[in-house]
Amino acid sequence: GQLATIAYAVTFKPYHMAHHAEQGLDGVDTDIPTALEARIISGTAFNYVDHTLRKTLFMFCQIFGYALRPMIVKPDLVPLDRWIIMNWVVVLTFDACVYAACGANALLYLLLSTFFAGSIHPTAGHFIAEHYVFEGTTETYSYYGPLNALAYNVGYHNEHHDFPSIPWSRLPLVRKIAPEFYDDLPQCHSWPGTIVRYIFDDAISPFSRVKKAARKDD
Repeated sequence: GQLATIAYAVTFKPYHMAHHAEQGLDGVDTDIPTALEARIISGTAFNYVDHTLRKTLFMFCQIFGYALRPMIVKPDLVPLDRWIIMNWVVVLTFDACVYAACGANALLYLLLSTFFAGSIHPTAGHFIAEHYVFEGTTETYSYYGPLNALAYNVGYHNEHHDFPSIPWSRLPLVRKIAPEFYDDLPQCHSWPGTIVRYIFDDAISPFSRVKKAARKDD
């Protein structure tokens, strides 16, 4: 998390594992846009142009949704402890060293790099491509294109959900070993193309997610 200039190494894992364990579960899986987000982006859009502009703005700022949504939906999942404090101490110390050695512009460069990497950026299409419903009721899609080389093979997303403990460097091997389980599943063929389709396809919106109600015995 040092190069991101913001401490998230400790808090990311619990929310990510909750996403794996309870994918699509309302109030637990913080990967799903909230009802308020969906209403603002799509539920109150006046027409196609308005809807397209709102989705463009969402794509540009989507990193804020992923960063802030967990703290709003399920703030009690990661209580403040010494590990979070240590994470912030390490990251802020790194930031201070960058500022002292290279100046404010260097720190701003790292911060903006984090923002744009999660904005309208070719690899940022994976945020949409992974779980938005584009084909029938399929809720998870893999991408096997060349951009995986820049994104730690995050495109092998069905494989990742089936075996979350397998390191990113071995995910292609999962598909190679068991192609009969993956090759015939609906796939994402282009992350940039997914961004374009999300913005301009009026049928795709924050509502395009498989959402499950909490179990009655919970």
